[in-house]
Amino acid sequence: MQTVRALRRVTKPLQWVRSVSQGKRSFSALPNYSASDADVQDQVSVEGKAKSRAAILDRPSSLNALSAPMVGRLKRLYESWEENPAISFVLMKGSGKTFCSGADVLPLYHSINEGNTEECKNFFGSLYNFVYLQGTYLKPNIAIMDGVTMGCGGGISIPGMFRVATDKTVLAHPEVQIGFHPDAGASYYLSRLPGYLGEYLALTGQKLDGVEMIACGLATHFCLHSRLGMVEERIGKLLTDDPTVIEASLAQYSDLVYPDNTSVLHKIEMIDRYFGLDTVEEIIEAMENEVADSGNEWCKKTLKQVKEASPLSLKITLQSIREGRFQTLDQCLTREYRISLCGVSKTVSGDFCEGIRARLVDKDFAPKWDPPRLEDVTKDMVDCYFSPATDADDSESELKLPTAQREPYF
Repeated sequence: MQTVRALRRVTKPLQWVRSVSQGKRSFSALPNYSASDADVQDQVSVEGKAKSRAAILDRPSSLNALSAPMVGRLKRLYESWEENPAISFVLMKGSGKTFCSGADVLPLYHSINEGNTEECKNFFGSLYNFVYLQGTYLKPNIAIMDGVTMGCGGGISIPGMFRVATDKTVLAHPEVQIGFHPDAGASYYLSRLPGYLGEYLALTGQKLDGVEMIACGLATHFCLHSRLGMVEERIGKLLTDDPTVIEASLAQYSDLVYPDNTSVLHKIEMIDRYFGLDTVEEIIEAMENEVADSGNEWCKKTLKQVKEASPLSLKITLQSIREGRFQTLDQCLTREYRISLCGVSKTVSGDFCEGIRARLVDKDFAPKWDPPRLEDVTKDMVDCYFSPATDADDSESELKLPTAQREPYF
């Protein structure tokens, strides 16, 4: 208990940015829907209350995985609700047993193989802009992360003001297992976790439950799944945009919880010892030495998780998390966009497509990574993923965020 309490003491609340309006945008009470929007309305449904609106990810058969049309609809809804003076706060939740399992990567896989990387570029651009909108939202926003919350499912929820975890919540960032990297703002919030917990989660794909999310600051409230109905009923009756009133209403049904003895948070000292090292090679070597000396079972399991991942993704991810520790949300998203576009372009490697093939298409779980070994991954390879556009023609490949209109408030 003392270890967890100490962890909670060093955990700082995640700091986000809030927007300030500059200029006027056209007012609309509801978004303008095109024909293509109408096709996706049933995948992101809307629930209206007196002074609030809820966006519901409603694609349970696909574990509420985000498609490009879903991201576009979410962005239009949130922009419209922010402009509407009749709406005081907003909420997001998922239908079924999942909040959001991340991006729907199969369409991206097929687009890349067909040579249509423009669709991938548009998807990531739209997704990262929505994450930035969440992190700079003018009105109180709530995410109820009940159930599986993986990959960019964290990105569309954790930047919000209030994050509600439950006893059904499972958070994970397994991107390195498919030759990708934790994105959609993950390098911002993972890098701000206690010690080197973020590096550990990013390089292993290890899961956290709702209690652990509260303990390390990724969630603001914990509520039993069985009481969510009462929570939603209570906040649905609110007629205010005062964050303190909304917070008090959420706290009314929240529970004071602590991680049990099996939680990885009790291993924070070991995590810091290994994942605080400078390179992936040093991390692996230190754990291998520990296994050889003591047969430590946790190190054995962790080594297996790390070694299953793409060697290139491991190095990219470690550098991304380390850089994120000193960057703002918009800077993290800009860097992540460069990494993502380099990944889908296959300029250096086709590991992203190979990882999807191995896990989701052929399901042989035997990816042929390129390069296959850590020692074959050069500095130039890694640097290519982080390099900004160097001329006017390439500048179109840079992420464009409305930073001038949505400024930091801290």
